[in-house]
Amino acid sequence: MKRFGYLAPESLAEAVAMLAAHPDATPLAGGTNVLVQVKEGHRDVATLLSLRRLPELHQMTYGDGVRIGAGVTMARIAADAHIRADYTALATAAALLGSVQTRNMATLGGNLCNASPSADTAPPLLALDAIAVIAGPDGEREIPLAGFFLGPGRTALASGELLREIVLPAPEPRTGSAYVRHIPRAAMDISVVGVAAALRLDEAGRIGAARLALGAVAPTPLLVPEVEILLSGQEPGDALFAAAAEKAQATAQPLSDVRASAEFRRHLVGVLTRRALRAALAQANGRG
Repeated sequence: MKRFGYLAPESLAEAVAMLAAHPDATPLAGGTNVLVQVKEGHRDVATLLSLRRLPELHQMTYGDGVRIGAGVTMARIAADAHIRADYTALATAAALLGSVQTRNMATLGGNLCNASPSADTAPPLLALDAIAVIAGPDGEREIPLAGFFLGPGRTALASGELLREIVLPAPEPRTGSAYVRHIPRAAMDISVVGVAAALRLDEAGRIGAARLALGAVAPTPLLVPEVEILLSGQEPGDALFAAAAEKAQATAQPLSDVRASAEFRRHLVGVLTRRALRAALAQANGRG
């Protein structure tokens, strides 16, 4: 391994200042992606900027929704009672990621900023209408998470910027969310396809609002707005969910690789979309 510099700021302001002074620095959160890439020779770094000591990134606060710091670990998200109850899709994704040891180190911000098309937390956050709060030399700005991913390994972070936190709106009554994925092994594998769904039912039991997001089937995690249009105002049921699955399959842009063919991935989008919608519906009915 090549030698590299190491910076350890103790506040977000100090981290932003250090990043401005060292524009070639690579932010380091849990290290479950960056350090592996460095050790395997897939990434060259001149300087690592540790985010471990930044208290602003490790906060999780509730009010009108929830604000999750970019440094909050997967283990903490998966175990949090409020997240499990109100943002079930995210809790499920966090609990599925890697091993116990990985979840104790891996952070929400690291999973998102790595910008892998198969990042497990991305589809749930997209389905839950997440906002990304970004800190930089000119202050803070907010963007919908749907605009955060620009391509494999590429995000909307400009030079000198860091992801500070993710903001999720408060869930309304009769809402539910779910995340399902397919992997070749029982655990500790990269998603071949991941699907997240969020539903809100009206007083009559019809679908008042819906969001569906896909992972590992395009250059970026993506929403399927056609499904939202199709489901809104409709009576939920298997026939409707099958039609939604077809819309999702049409939106997917899968590629063939060593883990799965494009044809198999497209088939999985249909299967998992139906499962995710049924699971989100069951939770929404339970939260009436």
